[in-house]
Amino acid sequence: MKKFDIRNIKIRKVKVDEIDDRMLLINLYATQVLTLIIGIIWLLFQHQNLLAVMAPPRSLDAVWWGLGLAAAVVAIDLLISRWVPEDASDDGGVNDRIFRSRAVWHIAVISLVVAICEELLFRGAIQHAIGPYWTSIVFAAIHVRYLRHWIPTGLVFSISYGLGFIYEESGTLWAPIIAHFAIDFIMGLIIRFRRES
Repeated sequence: MKKFDIRNIKIRKVKVDEIDDRMLLINLYATQVLTLIIGIIWLLFQHQNLLAVMAPPRSLDAVWWGLGLAAAVVAIDLLISRWVPEDASDDGGVNDRIFRSRAVWHIAVISLVVAICEELLFRGAIQHAIGPYWTSIVFAAIHVRYLRHWIPTGLVFSISYGLGFIYEESGTLWAPIIAHFAIDFIMGLIIRFRRES
Protein backbone atom coordinates (compact mmCIF):
# COMPACT_ATOMS: atom_id res chain seq x y z
CA MET A 1 0.00 0.00 0.00
CA LYS A 2 1.33 3.39 -1.00
CA LYS A 3 1.88 5.85 1.83
CA PHE A 4 0.18 9.25 1.51
CA ASP A 5 2.57 12.19 1.73
CA ILE A 6 0.99 15.62 2.13
CA ARG A 7 4.18 17.30 0.87
CA ASN A 8 3.52 15.89 -2.60
CA ILE A 9 0.27 17.82 -3.01
CA LYS A 10 0.61 20.45 -5.71
CA ILE A 11 -1.76 23.40 -5.95
CA ARG A 12 -2.16 25.21 -9.25
CA LYS A 13 -4.69 27.45 -10.90
CA VAL A 14 -7.09 25.44 -13.03
CA LYS A 15 -9.19 26.82 -15.88
CA VAL A 16 -12.81 25.72 -16.07
CA ASP A 17 -12.18 24.03 -19.43
CA GLU A 18 -9.64 21.72 -17.76
CA ILE A 19 -12.24 20.27 -15.39
CA ASP A 20 -14.53 17.50 -16.56
CA ASP A 21 -18.27 17.67 -15.90
CA ARG A 22 -18.18 15.22 -12.99
CA MET A 23 -15.43 17.15 -11.17
CA LEU A 24 -17.23 20.46 -11.82
CA LEU A 25 -20.37 19.10 -10.13
CA ILE A 26 -18.37 17.62 -7.26
CA ASN A 27 -16.74 21.03 -6.68
CA LEU A 28 -20.09 22.80 -6.91
CA TYR A 29 -21.87 20.55 -4.43
CA ALA A 30 -18.83 20.32 -2.10
CA THR A 31 -18.59 24.11 -1.83
CA GLN A 32 -22.31 24.29 -1.09
CA VAL A 33 -22.04 21.64 1.64
CA LEU A 34 -19.12 23.58 3.12
CA THR A 35 -21.15 26.81 2.91
CA LEU A 36 -24.06 25.12 4.69
CA ILE A 37 -21.83 23.72 7.45
CA ILE A 38 -20.17 27.11 8.02
CA GLY A 39 -23.59 28.77 8.09
CA ILE A 40 -24.98 26.33 10.65
CA ILE A 41 -21.89 26.61 12.87
CA TRP A 42 -22.00 30.41 12.65
CA LEU A 43 -25.70 30.42 13.59
CA LEU A 44 -24.97 28.19 16.59
CA PHE A 45 -22.15 30.51 17.74
CA GLN A 46 -24.60 33.42 17.48
CA HIS A 47 -27.05 31.44 19.64
CA GLN A 48 -29.66 31.59 16.88
CA ASN A 49 -32.21 28.83 16.59
CA LEU A 50 -31.75 27.12 13.21
CA LEU A 51 -35.39 26.02 13.14
CA ALA A 52 -36.56 29.60 13.83
CA VAL A 53 -34.27 30.99 11.12
CA MET A 54 -35.59 28.44 8.59
CA ALA A 55 -39.22 28.66 9.75
CA PRO A 56 -41.69 28.90 6.88
CA PRO A 57 -43.16 32.35 6.30
CA ARG A 58 -46.52 33.18 7.83
CA SER A 59 -47.83 34.91 4.71
CA LEU A 60 -47.23 35.04 0.98
CA ASP A 61 -45.30 38.31 1.34
CA ALA A 62 -42.01 36.38 1.18
CA VAL A 63 -43.01 34.93 -2.19
CA TRP A 64 -43.89 38.37 -3.58
CA TRP A 65 -40.70 39.95 -2.24
CA GLY A 66 -38.62 37.10 -3.67
CA LEU A 67 -40.28 36.95 -7.08
CA GLY A 68 -40.33 40.75 -7.35
CA LEU A 69 -36.59 41.03 -6.75
CA ALA A 70 -35.91 38.10 -9.10
CA ALA A 71 -37.95 39.72 -11.89
CA ALA A 72 -36.07 43.00 -11.46
CA VAL A 73 -32.67 41.28 -11.45
CA VAL A 74 -33.42 39.16 -14.52
CA ALA A 75 -34.75 42.20 -16.41
CA ILE A 76 -31.66 44.27 -15.56
CA ASP A 77 -29.35 41.39 -16.43
CA LEU A 78 -31.04 40.91 -19.81
CA LEU A 79 -30.76 44.64 -20.53
CA ILE A 80 -27.08 44.63 -19.60
CA SER A 81 -26.38 41.57 -21.72
CA ARG A 82 -28.09 43.24 -24.68
CA TRP A 83 -25.88 46.35 -24.67
CA VAL A 84 -22.70 45.36 -22.87
CA PRO A 85 -20.09 43.27 -24.72
CA GLU A 86 -19.93 39.67 -23.50
CA ASP A 87 -16.26 39.92 -22.51
CA ALA A 88 -17.09 42.78 -20.08
CA SER A 89 -19.36 40.47 -18.09
CA ASP A 90 -17.41 37.25 -18.54
CA ASP A 91 -17.25 34.90 -15.55
CA GLY A 92 -14.63 32.66 -17.13
CA GLY A 93 -17.26 30.33 -18.59
CA VAL A 94 -18.27 28.81 -15.25
CA ASN A 95 -22.01 29.47 -15.53
CA ASP A 96 -22.00 28.28 -19.13
CA ARG A 97 -20.27 25.03 -18.14
CA ILE A 98 -22.62 24.48 -15.19
CA PHE A 99 -25.89 25.07 -17.04
CA ARG A 100 -25.45 24.62 -20.80
CA SER A 101 -26.06 20.86 -20.95
CA ARG A 102 -28.02 20.25 -17.75
CA ALA A 103 -31.52 18.86 -17.68
CA VAL A 104 -34.12 21.36 -16.48
CA TRP A 105 -34.71 19.35 -13.28
CA HIS A 106 -30.97 19.46 -12.51
CA ILE A 107 -30.85 23.24 -13.07
CA ALA A 108 -33.70 23.49 -10.54
CA VAL A 109 -31.85 21.26 -8.03
CA ILE A 110 -28.60 23.22 -8.38
CA SER A 111 -30.48 26.52 -8.02
CA LEU A 112 -32.32 25.33 -4.90
CA VAL A 113 -29.21 23.92 -3.21
CA VAL A 114 -27.22 27.09 -3.91
CA ALA A 115 -30.07 29.35 -2.76
CA ILE A 116 -30.61 27.56 0.57
CA CYS A 117 -26.92 27.09 1.43
CA GLU A 118 -25.76 30.59 0.48
CA GLU A 119 -28.73 32.43 1.98
CA LEU A 120 -28.43 30.54 5.26
CA LEU A 121 -24.80 31.62 5.54
CA PHE A 122 -24.95 35.13 4.09
CA ARG A 123 -28.37 36.42 5.14
CA GLY A 124 -29.04 34.14 8.11
CA ALA A 125 -25.61 34.30 9.77
CA ILE A 126 -23.29 36.93 8.30
CA GLN A 127 -25.91 39.66 7.79
CA HIS A 128 -27.09 39.07 11.35
CA ALA A 129 -23.53 39.86 12.51
CA ILE A 130 -22.38 42.69 10.21
CA GLY A 131 -25.41 44.04 8.33
CA PRO A 132 -26.44 43.99 4.67
CA TYR A 133 -23.78 46.37 3.28
CA TRP A 134 -20.72 44.49 4.56
CA THR A 135 -22.40 41.16 3.87
CA SER A 136 -22.80 42.25 0.25
CA ILE A 137 -19.11 43.11 0.03
CA VAL A 138 -18.21 39.65 1.37
CA PHE A 139 -20.76 38.04 -0.97
CA ALA A 140 -19.26 39.83 -4.00
CA ALA A 141 -15.72 38.91 -2.93
CA ILE A 142 -16.67 35.24 -2.51
CA HIS A 143 -17.89 35.19 -6.12
CA VAL A 144 -14.28 35.48 -7.27
CA ARG A 145 -14.96 34.65 -10.90
CA TYR A 146 -16.78 37.98 -11.35
CA LEU A 147 -14.06 40.17 -9.82
CA ARG A 148 -12.17 40.61 -13.10
CA HIS A 149 -14.87 42.95 -14.44
CA TRP A 150 -16.65 45.76 -12.61
CA ILE A 151 -20.08 45.20 -14.19
CA PRO A 152 -20.67 41.66 -12.86
CA THR A 153 -19.02 42.59 -9.54
CA GLY A 154 -21.39 45.54 -9.18
CA LEU A 155 -24.32 43.35 -10.16
CA VAL A 156 -23.44 40.67 -7.61
CA PHE A 157 -23.04 43.33 -4.89
CA SER A 158 -26.38 44.92 -5.83
CA ILE A 159 -28.19 41.58 -5.93
CA SER A 160 -26.76 40.69 -2.54
CA TYR A 161 -27.84 44.02 -1.09
CA GLY A 162 -31.31 43.47 -2.56
CA LEU A 163 -31.44 40.01 -0.98
CA GLY A 164 -30.45 41.54 2.36
CA PHE A 165 -33.10 44.24 1.98
CA ILE A 166 -35.94 41.81 1.27
CA TYR A 167 -34.76 39.63 4.17
CA GLU A 168 -35.12 42.56 6.55
CA GLU A 169 -38.39 43.77 5.02
CA SER A 170 -40.08 40.36 4.94
CA GLY A 171 -38.67 39.10 8.23
CA THR A 172 -38.08 35.64 6.79
CA LEU A 173 -35.09 33.94 5.19
CA TRP A 174 -37.44 32.41 2.62
CA ALA A 175 -37.80 35.70 0.71
CA PRO A 176 -34.11 35.82 -0.29
CA ILE A 177 -34.07 32.04 -0.79
CA ILE A 178 -36.98 32.32 -3.24
CA ALA A 179 -35.33 35.28 -5.01
CA HIS A 180 -31.93 33.56 -5.20
CA PHE A 181 -33.52 30.35 -6.50
CA ALA A 182 -35.60 32.18 -9.12
CA ILE A 183 -32.64 34.25 -10.35
CA ASP A 184 -30.33 31.25 -10.68
CA PHE A 185 -33.04 29.02 -12.19
CA ILE A 186 -34.18 31.57 -14.80
CA MET A 187 -30.62 32.54 -15.74
CA GLY A 188 -29.69 28.84 -15.90
CA LEU A 189 -32.60 28.20 -18.26
CA ILE A 190 -31.58 31.16 -20.42
CA ILE A 191 -28.03 29.80 -20.68
CA ARG A 192 -29.31 26.27 -21.32
CA PHE A 193 -31.70 27.13 -24.11
CA ARG A 194 -29.71 29.99 -25.63
CA ARG A 195 -26.82 27.60 -26.17
CA GLU A 196 -29.07 25.02 -27.87
CA SER A 197 -30.37 27.36 -30.54
